[in-house]
Amino acid sequence: MEQQAIWAIGIFLVIYALIISEKIHRTIVAMIGGLLMVALGIVNQETALHHIDFNTLGLLIGMMIIVSITADTGLFKFIAIWAAKKSKGNPVRILIALSLITAIGSAFLDNVTTVLLMVPVTFSITRQLRVPPLPFLITQIIASNVGGTATLIGDPPNIMIGSAVKELTFMAFINNLAPIAAIILVIFIPLFVLLFRKQIQTKPEYTQSIMDMDEKQLIADHKLLRKCLTVLGLTIIGFFLHQSLHLESATVALAGAFVLLLLTGEHMMEEAFTKVEWATIFFFVGLFVLVSGLIETGVIAELAAQAIELTNGDIVATSMLILWLSAIASAFLDNIPFVATMIPLIQEMGNMGVSNLEPLWWSLALGACLGGNGTLIGASANLIVAGMSSKEGHPIKFVQFMKYGFPLMLLSIVLASVYVFLRYLI
Repeated sequence: MEQQAIWAIGIFLVIYALIISEKIHRTIVAMIGGLLMVALGIVNQETALHHIDFNTLGLLIGMMIIVSITADTGLFKFIAIWAAKKSKGNPVRILIALSLITAIGSAFLDNVTTVLLMVPVTFSITRQLRVPPLPFLITQIIASNVGGTATLIGDPPNIMIGSAVKELTFMAFINNLAPIAAIILVIFIPLFVLLFRKQIQTKPEYTQSIMDMDEKQLIADHKLLRKCLTVLGLTIIGFFLHQSLHLESATVALAGAFVLLLLTGEHMMEEAFTKVEWATIFFFVGLFVLVSGLIETGVIAELAAQAIELTNGDIVATSMLILWLSAIASAFLDNIPFVATMIPLIQEMGNMGVSNLEPLWWSLALGACLGGNGTLIGASANLIVAGMSSKEGHPIKFVQFMKYGFPLMLLSIVLASVYVFLRYLI
């Protein structure tokens, strides 16, 4: 193996270990790793920039701006309290309702944004009911990852896959992933009730406190709300039509964001920009450059060749290998850096004679998104909920979450395996 490849592998493994350890912020670590690849001459700056997926970054930034402005209207608080009242203040029904809202929101807003909006409302409701918040938060983490699986914009791994493979449009993700995501969610909801119903019992007077809340007062700006809903609706329609319009998904998201800023005035712009998760954006930048070192030195090509040799190029065996490897790895490694490594590997398999890559892409998406439910560090949404919960004085322990998340993750991967086999491999 060439010296440059050895350096690339060494840097990648050290950076990956530091990301997992969480001793230093993952954005700083990823950026340093990317800069090392350039500074040591493993990739030059021009090549490194070529490997940065600006479609993924543009899509994330555009949606962050739209959702941050929409959140200022109080819409998401309104929806949560409205759902709680429709559930008659019953904690079990509220747990189901908030799980469903989180799953649907995660599909069309992205799961990280959705949990950022849902967690504060969840604490408000659980304080009123005098019930522990952790069952609600755990179910919302799991629901966010299942719901995020359903669409191109729902989970960062899907955004990355859709950006790398132009044929996989917004509609293709819905057609191929939404059915299994819906099946998994329908199976999970009764299991949530079975697991947590005894922990969230409350008294009638606390239930009444929910019914006494006036959700209409939570809408802070009706005029802004109408503008946000119009732009958000048009943006989602744009995602459905982006292939026929010959537009990238990032163009649609950024167009929606800046049309909304145009409609709301300059005073909203600076505030909206401060709410963009720039740390996440730069984490992606560093990660793309880090992985580019493995691509340019031929490490990815060698891994792809070994994977094909292991499965003899059999599409069924290769799909199942990717699905289960993605799920187990994503549970313990965070699915974003794992998917960043897997995308060029699958592309390389296509160059080596694997003619039908579609089952492999859907296997990667399902494994990475659903595998995120395995542990507390499996996905970005998990870490965000855990951080917010700790600030409220309710830390979610690693083993505590894994006790629920890992068995449910395994069940979802079994269901996904059956789905992939029946739909693509028979």
